[in-house]
Amino acid sequence: MELKQKLYMQCVQFCNNRLETIRNSIEEIQESLTSETKSSAGDKHETGRAMLQLEREKAGNQLAETQKLQELLSKIDASKISKMASLGSLVFTTQANYFIAISAGEIVVENEKYFAISPNTAIGKLLIGKEVGDVMTFSENEFKVVAVL
Repeated sequence: MELKQKLYMQCVQFCNNRLETIRNSIEEIQESLTSETKSSAGDKHETGRAMLQLEREKAGNQLAETQKLQELLSKIDASKISKMASLGSLVFTTQANYFIAISAGEIVVENEKYFAISPNTAIGKLLIGKEVGDVMTFSENEFKVVAVL
């Protein structure tokens, strides 16, 4: 399997793990809401329900955001190679290696570190449109694009 494909699959796995965690959380909140209804009464009961409903809303927002990440990933063709850094590009620089996809943090493939970043992050915005040989400054560090896949 090609390097970009491996990085892409790690990002997909990151999303899947996140979705599973959020869905489990929603399930637990749902169960708690159901048992809250059966057990107590009064102000304490109302406060508990309100807190659980806030948690459910928060988990619902996380679920929607993770689904947006999956949607973004679905737009990436990991086999496509371009000269200019764009969504789905693997950018090697003198500072670090970046896979422009979603913000999934550090990914290690074949003992090599890569950073999965969103094109909307500061470093992502800086890298988009860059080509081999381009020099940029980020956080007072100057670095050069060595390769774009």
